[in-house]
Amino acid sequence: MVKTRGEKVKIFDSTLRDGAQGEGISFSVLDKLKIVSLLDDLGIDYVEAGNPGSNPKDLEFFEKVATLPLKRVRLVAFGATRRRNILPQDDANIRSLLTANTPAVAIFGKSWDFQVTDVLNTTLKENLKMISSTIAYLVEQGKEVHFDAEHFYDGYQDNPSYALECLNAAAEAGAASLVLCDTRGASLPSFVREATRVVVETFPNIEIGIHSHNDISFADANSIVAVEEGARQVQGTLAGFGERCGNAFLASIIPTVQLKMGFSVIPEESLSKLTLIAHSVAEIANNPISHDKPYVGRSAFAHKGGMHIDGVGKNPRSFEHIDPLKVGNERRLLM
Repeated sequence: MVKTRGEKVKIFDSTLRDGAQGEGISFSVLDKLKIVSLLDDLGIDYVEAGNPGSNPKDLEFFEKVATLPLKRVRLVAFGATRRRNILPQDDANIRSLLTANTPAVAIFGKSWDFQVTDVLNTTLKENLKMISSTIAYLVEQGKEVHFDAEHFYDGYQDNPSYALECLNAAAEAGAASLVLCDTRGASLPSFVREATRVVVETFPNIEIGIHSHNDISFADANSIVAVEEGARQVQGTLAGFGERCGNAFLASIIPTVQLKMGFSVIPEESLSKLTLIAHSVAEIANNPISHDKPYVGRSAFAHKGGMHIDGVGKNPRSFEHIDPLKVGNERRLLM
């Protein structure tokens, strides 16, 4: 995939929704308001703020967040496609998305035929209608709609033509982006690269995104290879926590995509706030960032051992891949 240096890659943070599904995570409304403000200060493009149709606490949050003087972030309400065999306007969960009064909405829909027939208990044809009619209705209501193709990589492996049909239904209905989800977090980077390349080539005129889980430790790698193949939206959580083994660790992905790959991700002046803001979000969640995490971990630029300390003293490039100050971290010499 040919890229232009400085080309934009958007960041879609799901700390308040997917992150809240992590074990032991429970946000109050005040917690969520603080996190939105922190993510806005960092320069994140989208914040998925919750599911108003399933959580009364989220309804209160959406009322209060509308009063915040946000500078950059676009708030996103999250929900599913309509239920089978009804109209979108008759679905209570779809109506609740409109009451959230956010400029953008993320709609998840099935793209794995097994999930359609064995979990939704509907037909493949009806599922396509559920995707297209839901998105078309929300677009008519003036919403920017992001389609999360749930289980996309599993679906593409089992039935690639149907998985692509689901994406096409969303695209034709007016979706602003097609987000490829590794919902079980079990896809290998080589397969994610192959499938993402096909999607980018098939849908050249719509933004492609990636949403990875970390069940086999490849959430970050899968996000990076998707960007290499043309994805221009990366979803995850800033501090990495989320359902099961967590989500893509945005505090690592952001500087990698910006500093190593040459894309524009967040404002340069915001990058130096990354360590502080990532730890602040983790502290609010009572889920501290491990010392050994890349870029923002306490030990990310810690050096122990005479040869290493001597090398860093002569030239930091000998053992540091970036200046820690670029991400707001610091060099530590351990004696």
